[in-house]
Amino acid sequence: MGLPQIHRLKHRQDFQAVYGTGKRYHGSHLTLISLEDSCPDAPGPSRFGISISKKVSKKAVVRNRLKRQIRAVIRELLPEIAAGWRGIIIIRPGAIECNYEHFLRELKQLLVKANIIHGH
Repeated sequence: MGLPQIHRLKHRQDFQAVYGTGKRYHGSHLTLISLEDSCPDAPGPSRFGISISKKVSKKAVVRNRLKRQIRAVIRELLPEIAAGWRGIIIIRPGAIECNYEHFLRELKQLLVKANIIHGH
Protein backbone atom coordinates (compact mmCIF):
# COMPACT_ATOMS: atom_id res chain seq x y z
CA MET A 1 0.00 0.00 0.00
CA GLY A 2 1.41 3.36 -1.03
CA LEU A 3 1.15 6.81 0.39
CA PRO A 4 -2.48 8.05 0.51
CA GLN A 5 -3.41 10.44 -2.31
CA ILE A 6 -4.19 13.25 0.12
CA HIS A 7 -0.58 13.21 1.34
CA ARG A 8 1.06 13.30 -2.10
CA LEU A 9 2.62 16.33 -3.71
CA LYS A 10 1.64 15.93 -7.35
CA HIS A 11 1.53 19.18 -9.29
CA ARG A 12 4.48 20.89 -10.93
CA GLN A 13 3.62 24.24 -9.34
CA ASP A 14 3.69 22.65 -5.86
CA PHE A 15 7.12 21.17 -6.54
CA GLN A 16 8.37 24.52 -7.88
CA ALA A 17 7.06 26.41 -4.83
CA VAL A 18 8.81 24.03 -2.44
CA TYR A 19 12.04 24.00 -4.47
CA GLY A 20 11.99 27.79 -4.77
CA THR A 21 11.22 28.92 -1.23
CA GLY A 22 11.54 25.81 0.94
CA LYS A 23 14.20 25.27 3.56
CA ARG A 24 16.72 22.47 2.99
CA TYR A 25 17.88 19.88 5.49
CA HIS A 26 20.63 17.46 4.53
CA GLY A 27 21.28 13.94 5.68
CA SER A 28 23.83 11.45 4.43
CA HIS A 29 21.50 9.82 1.88
CA LEU A 30 18.42 12.06 1.87
CA THR A 31 17.70 15.76 1.55
CA LEU A 32 14.45 17.26 2.78
CA ILE A 33 13.10 20.51 1.38
CA SER A 34 10.18 21.72 3.47
CA LEU A 35 7.76 24.59 3.22
CA GLU A 36 5.00 25.45 5.66
CA ASP A 37 1.64 26.17 4.04
CA SER A 38 0.65 29.82 3.86
CA CYS A 39 -2.57 29.35 5.87
CA PRO A 40 -1.44 28.35 9.40
CA ASP A 41 -4.85 28.83 11.07
CA ALA A 42 -6.52 26.14 8.91
CA PRO A 43 -3.74 23.75 7.91
CA GLY A 44 -4.44 21.02 5.42
CA PRO A 45 -2.75 17.64 5.48
CA SER A 46 1.00 17.55 5.00
CA ARG A 47 2.00 16.48 1.51
CA PHE A 48 5.24 14.97 0.27
CA GLY A 49 6.92 14.35 -3.05
CA ILE A 50 9.94 12.21 -3.83
CA SER A 51 12.68 13.10 -6.27
CA ILE A 52 15.36 10.70 -7.46
CA SER A 53 17.88 11.31 -10.20
CA LYS A 54 19.34 8.89 -12.69
CA LYS A 55 22.65 9.64 -10.98
CA VAL A 56 21.44 7.42 -8.14
CA SER A 57 20.86 4.50 -10.50
CA LYS A 58 20.38 4.17 -14.22
CA LYS A 59 17.92 1.34 -13.58
CA ALA A 60 14.28 2.34 -13.14
CA VAL A 61 13.65 -0.79 -11.08
CA VAL A 62 16.15 0.37 -8.46
CA ARG A 63 14.85 3.95 -8.43
CA ASN A 64 11.25 2.76 -8.06
CA ARG A 65 12.21 0.43 -5.20
CA LEU A 66 13.84 3.33 -3.36
CA LYS A 67 10.75 5.50 -3.90
CA ARG A 68 8.51 2.73 -2.56
CA GLN A 69 10.68 2.44 0.54
CA ILE A 70 10.54 6.19 1.16
CA ARG A 71 6.75 6.22 0.68
CA ALA A 72 6.46 3.40 3.23
CA VAL A 73 8.61 5.37 5.69
CA ILE A 74 6.45 8.47 5.24
CA ARG A 75 3.30 6.39 5.71
CA GLU A 76 4.71 5.00 8.96
CA LEU A 77 5.60 8.49 10.22
CA LEU A 78 2.29 10.14 9.19
CA PRO A 79 0.70 9.98 12.68
CA GLU A 80 3.62 11.99 14.08
CA ILE A 81 3.79 14.54 11.26
CA ALA A 82 2.24 17.96 11.89
CA ALA A 83 -0.39 19.22 9.46
CA GLY A 84 0.19 22.05 7.02
CA TRP A 85 3.56 21.17 5.50
CA ARG A 86 4.78 20.45 2.00
CA GLY A 87 8.01 18.56 1.56
CA ILE A 88 10.20 17.02 -1.09
CA ILE A 89 12.51 14.17 -0.22
CA ILE A 90 15.49 13.97 -2.54
CA ILE A 91 17.24 10.62 -2.63
CA ARG A 92 20.96 11.12 -3.07
CA PRO A 93 23.55 8.87 -4.71
CA GLY A 94 24.74 6.17 -2.36
CA ALA A 95 21.26 5.45 -1.04
CA ILE A 96 21.17 2.13 -2.88
CA GLU A 97 22.96 0.42 0.01
CA CYS A 98 20.43 1.68 2.57
CA ASN A 99 17.69 -0.47 4.01
CA TYR A 100 14.27 0.49 5.32
CA GLU A 101 15.41 1.05 8.92
CA HIS A 102 18.17 3.41 7.81
CA PHE A 103 15.71 5.47 5.74
CA LEU A 104 13.28 5.53 8.66
CA ARG A 105 15.93 6.77 11.09
CA GLU A 106 17.37 9.37 8.70
CA LEU A 107 14.04 10.76 7.52
CA LYS A 108 12.77 11.01 11.09
CA GLN A 109 15.90 12.99 12.04
CA LEU A 110 15.36 15.35 9.10
CA LEU A 111 11.69 15.85 9.97
CA VAL A 112 12.59 16.63 13.59
CA LYS A 113 15.25 19.08 12.40
CA ALA A 114 12.62 20.78 10.21
CA ASN A 115 10.12 20.89 13.13
CA ILE A 116 7.62 18.82 11.16
CA ILE A 117 7.82 16.19 13.89
CA HIS A 118 8.13 17.83 17.27
CA GLY A 119 11.05 16.63 19.34
CA HIS A 120 10.82 12.84 19.33
